[in-house]
Amino acid sequence: MDLNGFNANEVEPNAVYEPLPAGWYKVVFTTAEEKPTKAQTGSYLQMSAEVVEGQYQGRKIIERLNLNNPNVTAVEIAQRTLSAICRGVGVMTPRHSSDLLNKPIMAKVAVKPGDGSYDPSNEIKGYEPTNGGGAAPAASPAAASSTPPWKR
Repeated sequence: MDLNGFNANEVEPNAVYEPLPAGWYKVVFTTAEEKPTKAQTGSYLQMSAEVVEGQYQGRKIIERLNLNNPNVTAVEIAQRTLSAICRGVGVMTPRHSSDLLNKPIMAKVAVKPGDGSYDPSNEIKGYEPTNGGGAAPAASPAAASSTPPWKR
């Protein structure tokens, strides 16, 4: 790859982040992509959750759901997690993973300790609706605006 013309003085470098402290964070899923498993025997749904409030606003956490896997237990765990996400964002019967994007949800974040090969990292341990109740209310005319729901 030719890097002629790139000037590092004109681009802010990536920040080095420590894992988020364990706790509950309001997030929205901003991307969802199906990816093949490392063994090429199935696929998983990779979703990027972005913190939308507080000191850590803008930080991202990745969720991976093994929805298509020869390991039945992995699929059952992924389906339970997907059910919690659906309930949390108020979309009980999504037709596509994009139906779950840009809707606020509370995520319980834990810190996974490093193991010598990897540094400590975050993982999501659970989900809840932001209002503490069941499915989200029906969309109002204001919801059709271009303002993201978590900023209204």
